[in-house]
Amino acid sequence: MFMENEKLHKIRHSFSHVMAQAVQELFGPVKLGIGPATDTGFYYDFDCEHRFVPEDLPLIEKKMKHINAQAQKFEKREISREDALAHFSSKGEKYKVELIKDLPEGEKITIYSNGPFEDLCKGPHVEHTGQLKHFKLMSIAGAYWRGNEKNPMLQRIYGVAFETAEELNSYLKQLEEAEKRDHRKLGKQLDLFSISETVGPGLILWHPKGAIIRHEIENFWRNEHFKGGYEILYTPHIGRANLWETSGHLGFYKDSMYSPMEIDQIKYYAKPMNCPFHIQIYQNSSRSYRDLPLRWAELGTVYRFEKAGVLHGLMRVRGFTQDDAHIFCTPEQMEEETLRVLRFSLNIWKTFGFSQIKAYIATRPQDAVGELARWEDAQKSLIKAVEKEGLKYELDEGGGAFYGPKIDLKVKDAIGREWQTTTIQFDFNMSERFQLEYTGADGRKHRPYMIHRALLGSIERFFGILIEHYAGNFPLWLAPVHVKILDITSQEEDYAIEIANKLSEKGLRVKTDISNDTINAKIRTASMEKVPYIVIVGKKEKENKSISIRLKGNKNVYGISLEEFASLLLKEISEKSLVSYYK
Repeated sequence: MFMENEKLHKIRHSFSHVMAQAVQELFGPVKLGIGPATDTGFYYDFDCEHRFVPEDLPLIEKKMKHINAQAQKFEKREISREDALAHFSSKGEKYKVELIKDLPEGEKITIYSNGPFEDLCKGPHVEHTGQLKHFKLMSIAGAYWRGNEKNPMLQRIYGVAFETAEELNSYLKQLEEAEKRDHRKLGKQLDLFSISETVGPGLILWHPKGAIIRHEIENFWRNEHFKGGYEILYTPHIGRANLWETSGHLGFYKDSMYSPMEIDQIKYYAKPMNCPFHIQIYQNSSRSYRDLPLRWAELGTVYRFEKAGVLHGLMRVRGFTQDDAHIFCTPEQMEEETLRVLRFSLNIWKTFGFSQIKAYIATRPQDAVGELARWEDAQKSLIKAVEKEGLKYELDEGGGAFYGPKIDLKVKDAIGREWQTTTIQFDFNMSERFQLEYTGADGRKHRPYMIHRALLGSIERFFGILIEHYAGNFPLWLAPVHVKILDITSQEEDYAIEIANKLSEKGLRVKTDISNDTINAKIRTASMEKVPYIVIVGKKEKENKSISIRLKGNKNVYGISLEEFASLLLKEISEKSLVSYYK
C-alpha cells in the first residue's frame, strides 16, 4: 500500500482503535484481532459472540463520536516480551498473544492506550481522539484470522475516514456513483455477459452484445500490435508437467494451478501463464543479435485457481484471456524497448479514454535472482522511460518480484478510482531456467533480456473497468448496437426496415423496434439499452425520405438525410471518437 499522506494514515489507524474501543464497550466481551489503516479508511477484526448486523453500525458510530468528543490522549509505552505475553494472556486476548509470539526476538513491543482502551500496536497515532471527526462505518464481513481458512472466522467491520468533511462526502458520492456503474448490474441490464453456476464460478459466458465489444477491442489490439512491430502468437491451453517444472510454476505457483490431467500416462496442467510457450518458440530456432528484438504478443486464455470468496464479476475470475507480450532483446536494445513498450501502452489507454495515468516502479528485493548489474540497468531503463514520458511515478523500493523489476501503470476512471492495469516486467529468472541464448556480434553466446508485458491485463477485467468507466454508455466504435430505429406507427414500418437495411449495408450495427408499443415506450427501452443513436421515423420523415435522431439528454435533431447521418457515424467510428459528432 502506498500511503502518500502520513497524517491521514495516523487518522485512519487511530479510528480503528476508537472503533475497537466502541465495540468492546457496546458488545463485550470481545477478543481483538488486527485493525490497520487502509487506502480509504480502516477496519478491525473481532471475535465476538454477538453477530453484527447493519443496524449495529449507527450504534457503533454514535459511541465512537462520544469517545472522540472526550479527546482521549493516545499514549505509547514499551513493554518487554515476557510482560506483553503475561499482560495479554491475563486479558484472554489470544490473538494478541499469537502475534507477540511471532515477533522476532529482541523486537521492541509497544502498547498504545487511549482512555480505558489499550492495544498491541506499533503506531503511530494522532495526539488525541478529539482530532478524529470525519468518518463513516460502511460494512460487515467475515475474515479468517490471518487470512488462513483453517483459522477461526472473525467479524470484520470496515470504515472510511478523511481529513475533511468535503473529502468524506466526495468519497461517499463516488461510492454511490460506483454502485450505479457496477459492471455486474450493467452487464445484466445490457445483456453483455453472465456467470453460470452450472458452468462454474469465475468462468465468463460472453453474450452476443458483449462479444461484439470484445471483438472490437481485440481487433483494435491486434491491429495496433501489428503497426507497433509485434508478431502474434497462438499457443495451447495445456502443457506437460516438466514444462511447468522448468519454468518454476510448479515450485512457486502450484496452489494457483488446477489439478493435473493425465494423457498417455503423462501429467498435463492447464496453463496459468503464456510465457513458457513463448520461450519454446524462441528456442525452436537459433537466434542471432540480428534477429532481436523479438516482440511477440498473444491473446492467450489462462486458468488460475482463485478462492470462491474473492471472485468478483469480471474483475476476479478463474479463466481469462491475458493480453500478453514478451520482448526478447539485447542489453543495448533494452532502454529503447522499455520506452517503446511504455509509449505503446499509453497510446492504447488514451484511445480507450483513460488519460490520468500514474506509474509505480518496483525495485530489487533482497531475495532477487540474476546479476546485480542487469537489475541496475533494467531499473534505470524503467525510470528513464517514465521520466521521458512525463509520467508521475512512485518508487516501491524492494517491492519487485524476485526475478526482475517492473513498472505498474494505474489509470483513473471517470469517477476518480484508480485501477491497476499494465505491467512491464523484466525477468532474469526465466531466461536462466530455460538457458535462452543468442549469438552476439562477437560470435559468442549471450543471454537475452526478457520483458513480460500485459497491457490491458486481461480482456475480462478490462471489460469490467470499461463498463464502469463509461457506465455502459460506450463510445460509438465499441457500442454493440450503433443505431436503433423506431417507427411511430405501423404505417412507417416498411420505411424503418428500409433504413435499417441501408445502414447495415454500410457496416453499421442496427436494430429496429417495430413493435406495437407506443413511441415513448420504445424510446425508454432504447435509452435503457444505452444505444448511442436512436432514429425515429414518422409520417413526415417517410414522406421526406429523411430521419430524426434522439441523442442523450433528450436532445432531438430533425430532418437529416440518411447519407449525411451514415457518413458522420462512419467517420466517428473510424476515428474512434470518445464523443458524439452530433452536438
